[in-house]
Amino acid sequence: MPLQEVVEVNESVDLAPLDKVLDEYASERGAVIPVLQRAQEIYGYLPKEVLKHIAKRMNVPVSQVYGVATFYAQFSMMPKGRHTVEICDGTACHVRGAAQIIKVLEQELGIKAGETTPDRRVTLRVVFCLGSCALAPVAVLDGQIVGRLVPDKAARLVRELE
Repeated sequence: MPLQEVVEVNESVDLAPLDKVLDEYASERGAVIPVLQRAQEIYGYLPKEVLKHIAKRMNVPVSQVYGVATFYAQFSMMPKGRHTVEICDGTACHVRGAAQIIKVLEQELGIKAGETTPDRRVTLRVVFCLGSCALAPVAVLDGQIVGRLVPDKAARLVRELE
């Protein structure tokens, strides 16, 4: 079992802030998406305990809540790092070496793309278009676009993240 799953299962979640959100949406049928959005704002991701609590309070099957949470890319079922690194692997970036950058960052961080370091310092994601093809290969580090990357520069930038 990956470390992130162990961390998630063992964490105790304070459901009081979520109850306030659920109270706000108590009279709205079909409000699963906005409730999940607010829950993710509160917790930074959607722990299983939170999904179960939402289902119970909204009187919908857990499978429905889980289905919505896993269908939409905006939701994360795993804790995210303090820093987010998104590497574009769209056509222009791929042709210009994104795969090598991803490989180097996976080695540097000791995780695979889509995972978070055990210390929750960095979440590494692969995306498939950042709309900055002229700067390919491109990454977004904590919301800042960095273009014309090479593996060494990408590794250095990630090392410099607190």
